[in-house]
Amino acid sequence: MLSMIGLVGGLAILIILTMRGMNLLIAGPLSALFVAVLSGMPLFPQLVGEGEANFVGNYMTGFTGFVTSWYLMFLLGAIFGKLMEDSGAASSVSQWIVGKLGMKQAVLAIVIACAVLTYGGVSLFVVAFCVYPMALSLFKQADLPRRFIPAALAFGSVTFTMTSAGSPEIQNWIPIEYLGTTPYAGWEVSAIVAVFMMIFGYWWLKRMITKAVAKGERFISRDNDPADAEDRELPNPFTSLIPLLVVLVISFIFHDALMQSALIIALLGGCIATYVLNRKYFKSFWNAVSDGTTGALIAIANTAAVVGFGGVAKAVPAFETAVNAMTNIPGSPLIGGAIAVSVIAGMTGSSSGGQAIALPLLAPHYMDMGVNPEALHRTVAISSGALDTLPHNGYAVTTIKGICGESHQDAYNALGALTVIVPLLGTILAIVLFSFGLGI
Repeated sequence: MLSMIGLVGGLAILIILTMRGMNLLIAGPLSALFVAVLSGMPLFPQLVGEGEANFVGNYMTGFTGFVTSWYLMFLLGAIFGKLMEDSGAASSVSQWIVGKLGMKQAVLAIVIACAVLTYGGVSLFVVAFCVYPMALSLFKQADLPRRFIPAALAFGSVTFTMTSAGSPEIQNWIPIEYLGTTPYAGWEVSAIVAVFMMIFGYWWLKRMITKAVAKGERFISRDNDPADAEDRELPNPFTSLIPLLVVLVISFIFHDALMQSALIIALLGGCIATYVLNRKYFKSFWNAVSDGTTGALIAIANTAAVVGFGGVAKAVPAFETAVNAMTNIPGSPLIGGAIAVSVIAGMTGSSSGGQAIALPLLAPHYMDMGVNPEALHRTVAISSGALDTLPHNGYAVTTIKGICGESHQDAYNALGALTVIVPLLGTILAIVLFSFGLGI
């Protein structure tokens, strides 16, 4: 009982402290310590046998494991974004988009750019680094409140593209191992759900921004923003787009062979292309590299601090109890699977974690019951992208704080509405459509 209070309480403390703006390098281990103490977990590795759970060991394993897996991608992604910003390439592309589509379509341009990169195989974390400089320029030209930039980036990256049929993102590939399906499982229902999420989510995003503008909110510049485009010569918008295309194409080509490691080659190629094509437009190339490096360290440290919490949470007895309860929900297997995956994803702050923990337990049981594997694949994939983006989620932390420099208090409500509620509605729609036999 105490362990369950610790698990739920620790998660609540982490969310509250995150929303109130506490430094995550403090909030993460503090919340994990609460979970460990109430669960009776030994605090130090010297107090247990080799390989046994302890607070320091489990927290740092989660922390360092994330850094080990993602550091180079964060580093190159942040540097690439800064190079696009410092060279004026991002401003050039944004001005061209505004000239062609008009100011009213600035938000749509950001969503589309994120969606194309995500569906093209660029990792969700890196997409925000790549598109943020253009998003900042577009929001500034359109005079829109910058607190909505994280929501626009997230909506284009982690909703209708991340879990759709054919997506190269890991959330669409994990079920294949356990269900024997393909990345295109349940594509008919997936297409309908994706269109619904795209249209409804974009309408909601625009409505939130319009209401904020009507109340007098405008774009507020900061000292560390790039200089106004009017004060400098900008590169050609078409050559400015080439580095983004380089990242997309290289990532797509090497994705099957190298998975997320393909991003190292892709982002390095993007950095080189940005320099070669726009080298005479840089204000300070090496300062941009330095700023990108600093930004990457802050972003990955904040995210790893939250992942470390998950490392402790998964090792306490209450977590196993919660997983067993979630994976034995009676009734429709599709509903049970969706609830189990989404709740576990919310507890761990990871959509892929929710699937990886739940599916080994769910898949054999449901397959023996004769559940259609394609329907189960698509349902759990879509549901994994809902509660995962609660305030403590690594992607939310990275995008809001590390990349956009906003506070959770200002930016999370819009991001949460689009990345939690919209996918939840998409999950319900998928279950209804599969229940009527569509795509089965």
